[in-house]
Amino acid sequence: MASAATHPALERFIAQFKSTVGDALLDSWFIVDEERNLVEFNRAFFSLLPRQVARGLRGKKCYEVLELEICRERCIAEQCWRDRQHVRLDEIAGRPAQTEQPMRFLLSAMPILDEHGRAVGALEMQRNVTDEAVVQTKYQAQLDGEVRERERLVGQIRTRTKELLDANQAVLRLQKEIVAYKKGLAV
Repeated sequence: MASAATHPALERFIAQFKSTVGDALLDSWFIVDEERNLVEFNRAFFSLLPRQVARGLRGKKCYEVLELEICRERCIAEQCWRDRQHVRLDEIAGRPAQTEQPMRFLLSAMPILDEHGRAVGALEMQRNVTDEAVVQTKYQAQLDGEVRERERLVGQIRTRTKELLDANQAVLRLQKEIVAYKKGLAV
C-alpha cells in the first residue's frame, strides 16, 4: 500500500486547508493518513506537546503523541471514516505523551476522501477545555456543598420549629392551668 502522505487527494486537501483556514484556527489540529500517521499539524498542536515528543512529529501515530481515553477502542478518525461524516466528542480525557498532566478535550474529526469516496485521511481538531472542566468541577462541588448546607439548615429549622411549637403548647397548657387555678381561688 502506498503511503497516504503521497496520496494526491490528501496532498490537495492539506494545501487547500492550510491556505484557506489552517492558520486562522486557534485550536490545535492535525491531519492523519488512513494509517493514523501524522502528516500535518499546526503550531497550537506542536505547542501542546513536550519538546521531546514534538520533535519529529510527522510519521508518528497520533495515539503515540496524544494519549486519549478513546484512542484504542473508539478512535475518532475511524468513526468519521466509518460514518463518512464529521464526528464530535465532548469532554474526552487524555494527556500528551510522556507527561502525567491530565487534560480534557472537545474533539472533532472529519474524513478526507478521495475522488472515489475512499478515506485517505482525517482532519482532527482538539480544543483544550481542561481549565473549564476544572472550574465546572469546582462549581459543581460548591453547588453540591450549598445543597447539603441548605438541607442541614432546613433540618435545623424544622427541629427548632418543632421545639418552639412544643414549647408553645407547654405554655398554653400552663396558661390553662393558671386560669383554672385562678378560677378555683375566685370561687
